[in-house]
Amino acid sequence: MQGMSLASIKKNPALIPLYVCVGLGAAAAVFYTARLALSSPEVTWNRKSNPEPWEEYRNKQHKFYSPVRDYSKSASQAPKYTE
Repeated sequence: MQGMSLASIKKNPALIPLYVCVGLGAAAAVFYTARLALSSPEVTWNRKSNPEPWEEYRNKQHKFYSPVRDYSKSASQAPKYTE
């Protein structure tokens, strides 16, 4: 495939920024997806040990930033978990 080998990149160095940008975009997409999958309370990987992971975040600030409101001082409106 033309343009995909190292020899063709050496012939046309204008392709280097294109490959760098595409590579960085793909890496950022993989990182963002992994961050959402590993740190989001809506995702559970093991239902037996932690059936409702969002309960750990009941009194924690889950929203990243809010210029108006401090979520650490407000009570959750979610119903209490009862077994």
